[in-house]
Parts: sequence; structure tokens; C-alpha cells
Amino acid sequence: MTIDQLTEHVYRYGGLTNGAFIVGTDAIAVVDGQICGSNGTAWLKEQLAERFDVPVKYTVLSHDHEMHICGLEVFSDTAVAISHVNAKPHIIREHRRTAIPDITFDTEMQLDLGGVTVALMYLGPTHTDNLIQVHVPADKVLIAVDFVREGKSLAMPELRDLDIDNSIRALGILGRMENVEIVVPGHGGVTDQQSFLYVRDYLVALKERVLEQMVAGKNIEEILEIVTMEDFSDYGWFDQWIRANVITMWEQMYHYREPTEDPGCYECDFPIGFPVGEVDKFNGP
Repeated sequence: MTIDQLTEHVYRYGGLTNGAFIVGTDAIAVVDGQICGSNGTAWLKEQLAERFDVPVKYTVLSHDHEMHICGLEVFSDTAVAISHVNAKPHIIREHRRTAIPDITFDTEMQLDLGGVTVALMYLGPTHTDNLIQVHVPADKVLIAVDFVREGKSLAMPELRDLDIDNSIRALGILGRMENVEIVVPGHGGVTDQQSFLYVRDYLVALKERVLEQMVAGKNIEEILEIVTMEDFSDYGWFDQWIRANVITMWEQMYHYREPTEDPGCYECDFPIGFPVGEVDKFNGP
């Protein structure tokens, strides 16, 4: 576990995942927790008490996935938890080990920490139906969890819960947003806005190529042979994740389009709930 000061008000903290906190004259806002079992948020609480004479008044949950929000309940004695409105039912239904949101919002919300304003934004369904972006305009920092990674890289092991079209739109918006010089992703080192455009270019190409082969009547095994995406092979995590990315893009496009000819047998080509071939989504085949 480490803490790195990025700007006057914004700090990155974490171990296997990135969290952040923003310090104002009146309050601290903590964005995301850590992996369950790491005691990372308990450690952070001790560190904040030692370093700052300012209370934690807000915890912000970037989305409902447990590996990024675990342990935020340790701040519940002083802080209110905030998330997108769609995140709360997921957190309750799945028994996420975190703080239950006290406050939810739909499209945007602002927090005044005293001397610094934090803007929370929802750009529609992207990675989950409840992922939000956290912007600190005065410090030119954008906290963008699980939407990009450092530099030129694939963003996700697979695309199962990604809204493809809206993600492409949102990545374009974030890649050109004003007052952003530092981007804090959910994993790995800090990056910049170009990372959003790298991911956008990749998703656009992957969708077009998979659709082209589906229209040509190719099945998933044939598509895996044809759609190699070799021109994107310099992206980080390419070798580990490209197979699962192609498979899950195919699955999304199966539900996206209606063939003109006989649609065939989906269960025969790709049994529901069973991936084609043996694949570990984190490490590849």
C-alpha cells in the first residue's frame, strides 16, 4: 500500500487497485476502497488521521464491483457514501462488502470540500450501468476507474458487461474533456487522456471487424482465426486478453444484430454460459 501526492489536493493510494482521495480545508473525499481482505481502507483511515486534521466526510463508489469498493464502511462514522443511482441495488443484491450508499445521483453531482470542488459525472452505461467519473477541475485530475489503463492498452479482460456503443461515445468525450492533465485508472500507473482514445480506436475496429465476419456467415471459431487484431498487438495486455475480447464482442454483436438469412443455432455455435475453448480471462488460453 502506498500514497502518492499527484497535485495540491489529489492523492492516489492503493496496492493492487487504485483508489484516490481529495483533501480540502473542510473535508476529505475518498474515492473507492481496496480489494477485500487487504485491510487497505482501514490502513488508509489510519494514515489520513495521522496526516490531516480534516475529517473524511464523503466516500465515493466509482461503480458496484467489489474489488474496487471493499471496506469503505470503515469511514461510516464520519462519512456519507455516494454512488450512481444504479449502483445501490447491485450492491445490496450482491451483498458487496462495502458501505451502502447514503446518497445517489443520476447524471451529475458536486462536492465542496472547502477550497476545492469535486465533480461526479455519469455518462450512461459503459463498464457496468453505474460507472461514474470523478473530476477535480482545479487540479486537472480525472479519476476514471476500469475504463482505461496506463498508456496504450486494452482496458478490460473481457467485454461482457460493456455497453459498446455508449462506451465508444463516452471515451471520445473523456479523451477531449477540458481541464484534464492526469488520469487515474483503476489499475496500474497514472496516465493521460490519450489512453481513452486508444481504447476507443480499438473498440471501434473490433466491433466493425467482428460484425463484418458475422454478416459473412462466419462462426465464432472462424472469427477467432480471422479477427486477430494484429495491428493493435502493441497494446498492453493484448496477448492475455484478445481471445476473450473477441469472444465477448461476438456475443454482444449476436444480440445486437438480426441476420437477413437463417440465424442458425446460437446454442450450437456458442453454448450459453460456456466459453469456446479453455480460456482464463486474466491470463489467456
